[in-house]
Amino acid sequence: MNHTKKIIIDMKKYLIFTAVAVAIIYFSGLLETFIQLFKSDEGVTNWQHIANFSSGVLIIILSITAITLFFSRAEKEKANSELEAIKEDLEDRVKERTATLDRSNKLLKEEIEKHLKTSERLKASEHYINSILTSMPTMLVGLDDDGIITQWNETAVKYTGVSAADALGKDLWDAYPIITISREQVNEAQSKEAPTTIRQNQRGLFHFDITIYPLQRSDESGVVLLINDVSQQVKSENKLIQRDMMSSMGELASSMAHDMSAPLRGMIEDIGKIESQLNSQKDEKVSSLLAHAICQGQQASAIVANLLNFASSANNVKQNANISELVDHSIELAKNVLSVNGELKFSDIAIERDYDSSLPTINCHVSEIQQVLLSLLRHCYHALRKAGEENLEPRISVRLLESYDALWLKISHNGIGLTSEEQQSIFEPFFTNQPLDKQDDADKRLSFSYFVITEHHYGQMAVTSDLGVGTTFHIEFQLK
Repeated sequence: MNHTKKIIIDMKKYLIFTAVAVAIIYFSGLLETFIQLFKSDEGVTNWQHIANFSSGVLIIILSITAITLFFSRAEKEKANSELEAIKEDLEDRVKERTATLDRSNKLLKEEIEKHLKTSERLKASEHYINSILTSMPTMLVGLDDDGIITQWNETAVKYTGVSAADALGKDLWDAYPIITISREQVNEAQSKEAPTTIRQNQRGLFHFDITIYPLQRSDESGVVLLINDVSQQVKSENKLIQRDMMSSMGELASSMAHDMSAPLRGMIEDIGKIESQLNSQKDEKVSSLLAHAICQGQQASAIVANLLNFASSANNVKQNANISELVDHSIELAKNVLSVNGELKFSDIAIERDYDSSLPTINCHVSEIQQVLLSLLRHCYHALRKAGEENLEPRISVRLLESYDALWLKISHNGIGLTSEEQQSIFEPFFTNQPLDKQDDADKRLSFSYFVITEHHYGQMAVTSDLGVGTTFHIEFQLK
């Protein structure tokens, strides 16, 4: 197409050139001169010669034009051949590029599909992990380096009462000020770059295992707090331990009671025979000593009976019991087993009872409650015994009442009270490396009694005391 345009342009140039040449000849007078060439001597124009000349010139021009057209056509065909070759080459290139693009598009599509599948798997994994974190029974709290909360699962909401919306993005100790973990403990775990486990507990209320995990090899630094409520586990373990201990104590008490019973009865009978023979001789001093020996033997026999009773009921199940009857029975036992030679006897202590009428029964392990009551009475007895002559009238008061869906038992004495330090430690286990005869503090510890009330019977136990007034033990049994 471009070659054809070129030929047309060249022909236009030739025609314009011819027209211009004719115009120049005509207007410059050359035409007259030219015509004179074709006139005869007589001045007659030989038009035949002009026509022949013009025809020759025209033929020459046409020949030149024809030649030009011939070469132009050849060039055109050559150009068309080149264009065809170029066209075929371009078509081949287009096909090749199209095939390449198709392959690239196919590969791109496959990559996009892979990325979509990977993205879906990541979203599914993220959703799965979030579901695990949300539904796990352990409190999970994520913190950054500044103590700002980044994770707060549903269990944390349940235990703290603080919603995730109110916790996330806030300082832990501002969002939940009563948390028992300190900022210093978190910083210490981060500095050590090792997990740190802390146990927080309040006997009878809760037991928590708290683990601080510093984040390692992560784009974000900070810690993760895992707070696990192991209250039920600890209670179950303690129950098993105490049941085993009670079983062992029952077996021991039973064997001791049987071993002591026979020789004790024989001793009492022999002493009785000796006393009857001496009475006939009226030896009052010896008779008095023998009477005291018989009294001591009877007390020992009461102790044996109590051991047998404890052994037979150590593994019993919970049953409904009248707490006032248990208290009265414990007081009678204490009268038999609590005394020190030459000092105050429990039977000499004034017992004041104040029971509400129509008290409900409680569901309990009778033998365990019996041991608790006897331990409290023993504590009162030793406090009154150590008071000596400073207390003119040793007295123990027992109060039983029902209040606010609970049964309350209060046991008081007017002996030597407890210091503030003793009040704080009285329900804790007693450990010492002193010999048995110097363990004066052992009778003040009531850890087993506290365990029986709080762990086995889900009640509460507390103490109030004043050194110059006395001590009161408060026990609550939930009725619902």
